[in-house]
Amino acid sequence: MTSPRKSQIILYSDDSSVRQAIISALGKKVANDLGEHEVIEFATGAALRQYIERNGVDGKFKADLFILDGEAVPEGGMGIARQLKDEVFNCPPVLLITGRPQDAWLAAWSRAEASISHPVDPFTLASTVADLLRTSALATS
Repeated sequence: MTSPRKSQIILYSDDSSVRQAIISALGKKVANDLGEHEVIEFATGAALRQYIERNGVDGKFKADLFILDGEAVPEGGMGIARQLKDEVFNCPPVLLITGRPQDAWLAAWSRAEASISHPVDPFTLASTVADLLRTSALATS
């Protein structure tokens, strides 16, 4: 019997402490009804774009979710989110982490499916990621 495919989560932040906090909050599984996931980390927008270009198959990129730090510098996650939505065929859902709750409108501008704010609350993150992974699974089935 083969084990189910792990969900793939792409994480972008220039700040290693932010990336580590997100990975710790996500744990191995975000919900009992979902399988395990793997997190692939990126500290620069250029490295993220290169990964996407190299891992596209038949014009499609295989991932289940992007988590992007809107406060990353010099390239913020909001601009990257909008670029992904414009350029990646059947782009997976995007979770944008904003500097404050009032910035949710910027996340909507970037076409992210969801947003949470810094500092990251582990329960809110896990719940939001679980909802987005379920949506992503429904869209690909």
